[in-house]
Formats: sequence, structure tokens, C-alpha cells
Amino acid sequence: MRSTVAAALACLAFAASHVSAAPVASPPSIEVADPAASALTLGRAVADWQLRHMDGQFDYVQTHRAGTQNPRGWIQGAFYVGLAAFAERTGDTGYAQALRAHGVEQEWGLGKRPLHADDHVIAQTWLWLNLRDRDPAQIAPVKARFDAILADPPHADLKFIDGTEDQPCQVRWCWSDALFMAPPTWTALSAATKDTRYAAYGDREFWATTEYLLDKGDSLYFRDSRYFDRRDDQGRKIFWSRGNGWAYAGIVNILKTLPADHPDRPRYVALFRKMSARLVSLQKPDGYWSVSLLAPEHSPPETSGTGFFVYGLAWGVNQGLLKDPKSVRSARLGWSALANAVAPDGKLGWVQQVGYAPDHVEAGDTQLYGSGAFLLAASEVSRGRF
Repeated sequence: MRSTVAAALACLAFAASHVSAAPVASPPSIEVADPAASALTLGRAVADWQLRHMDGQFDYVQTHRAGTQNPRGWIQGAFYVGLAAFAERTGDTGYAQALRAHGVEQEWGLGKRPLHADDHVIAQTWLWLNLRDRDPAQIAPVKARFDAILADPPHADLKFIDGTEDQPCQVRWCWSDALFMAPPTWTALSAATKDTRYAAYGDREFWATTEYLLDKGDSLYFRDSRYFDRRDDQGRKIFWSRGNGWAYAGIVNILKTLPADHPDRPRYVALFRKMSARLVSLQKPDGYWSVSLLAPEHSPPETSGTGFFVYGLAWGVNQGLLKDPKSVRSARLGWSALANAVAPDGKLGWVQQVGYAPDHVEAGDTQLYGSGAFLLAASEVSRGRF
């Protein structure tokens, strides 16, 4: 791959203290002078580092290593979604070939659980490749899987059950993460096949989940129904950063493939704008969003939620959906925060580990979905002037 971290550091004029191997309390708050240029340079650095560390062992992962090793699971799937977006932006054939090689190796398959959203996200990459290769084999498994769901759709309640590992509701999209994993896959399959049934199913289930999990007063998603009544030690609602990042980026990815004349498109746009305005108001002065969005006072930096938020804001600015200066400023500030979290070798730090609620984060923490969020952000920041 073409990038070097030395070039990235030169582009950003990082201070010598930043590149020290010694652990630090938080990344320095250095604003990037040229976000678009740094997005391409650092995007390549992060993509290259992650691809060099796809050896199947993932020794750098603190938790859920078995899930990380799953080549069709949501953790790798989220990375490949980001890599596909970055490959499209850069036109880099090496990245596209890495995606293609993974698809061939996996025989274009999905995860083992027929109805679980986490086992559908990998197909977004197969659909992206199909738009370029026009090989029906690349989308045959997802089409077969989704045809079976259409023939016998699930009707479970969306309520999470405390103390239960296997949630019956997860045959549907009863947690906010699922809105990134599944609905854009259904919409993209309609775009690929010209069969509107897939987008119709995705649309119906997306709004069922949104009606259930979205707090309309705050324009933010509860992670799942267990958090409707939970409060932090100061009595505040608990809105998990990455949980909202999944939903926010999912809305963007739906809009990318939803037809311009789809009757619900204005509804998605309205939700996107409301959520964007709320997120801008919650950004911390250092450019990050708190792991618990309403509790910024004692939160460490966190790059996965921040990456998804920067992606959505930058996309909205680039598409002309967000025209206010605050959104532009927020995207720029958020990108600077992300850039400052990239180590000299291209490793992205400050990624909260696998979970379902706000949690502890350290400088050396990383995960594939964090890299995926970073690459999504880089793909959009590199297109605009922020």
C-alpha cells in the first residue's frame, strides 16, 4: 500500500511529543490545517495497518477475540464496510482487491444466524463489489437469505430481557447497532436487483425499531429497551456514543442507496438532520463525543463513536443536507480529534472495546470496527472543505 505514517505526520505537523511511545492521558488537541489531505493520508495509514494485522490471531484485541476472528461477523464486517467506502473514494485497486479476495475466500457467505443483523453486515461489502464486477455469484447468498426472510418474516417483540444472553428479540432489529448492520444491506440489495421488496422490508423494520428506541425529545437512540429507565449517577439518560454512531451511520448508508423518489426518503432526511443537530450540540471542546453522550465531564477520548459521527456530518455537508456553519465546524473538529488518535505506525487508538454501554477506554485500545468508522469518516472528509 502506498501510505506512510511519516507522510501523515508531516502533513499534520505533529509535535515530537505526540509520536512518543510513552502512554499519554489523552491525545493532544492539535487542529488539522488541511482535513481533506490528511484524511487521504491517514486513511491509507489506518487501512494499511489494519490489513497488516488481519492474520487471524488479533493479539492486540482486549476482549471478544473469538468474535473478532469471525471472517463473516459484524466486527470484521464493519471494517470492510469502511474499507469499501475508502476504496471507492481513492480508486485504490489494492484495497478493492483485498475486499474481493476476502469475498472469494468466504464464498460470498453470511454469518451462521439466519435472522441476526450482525450476520448480515458483511454482505454490504459483497454488494459493493457486485456493483463493480456484476457477478451474480457475489450476491447469491444474501439474496437467498433475504428471500427466506421475506417468505417467513419474524414477528418477535422488540423488548430486551435482562440477564439473558440469547435475546429472542434479535430475530428483529431490537438494538441500535442493528440499524448499521442490516437496513442498509436490504436497501443495497434492492438497488442491485431492482427488486423493491427488499428495501420495503428494510424500511418497515427500520421505522419499527426507530419508533421503539428513539428518544424523540433528545433525537438519540437508546441502545436497547433495558436503557429506557436507567439513569447515571446524576440522573441523566444513558445514550451510548457508539450505539448512536451505529444508527447514525446506518441512516447515511440507507440514504446512499435509497432511490431519490422513495416515499420515505424525506423522513430519513428529517431524522438525519435532527440527529445531526443534537450531536453537534453534544460534541466536547476537544472534538470527541463522550462515551455517554450526556455525561462529558469525566469521559476519555473515544474514536469509534466519534468516527461514525464525523462520517455522518461530513457526508451531510458534502450532500448539501447540512448547510449550517456549526455542522461544518463540528466535522472539522471531530476529524482533528480522530487524526490525533492515530499512532505513528497507523494504529488507531482510543477505541472502546466490544460492549453495549459506555465503558472504560485506554490509549492503546483498538478494534476493527473503529478502523472501519475511521475509514468511513476519511472517505467523506477527503471530499470536502472543512
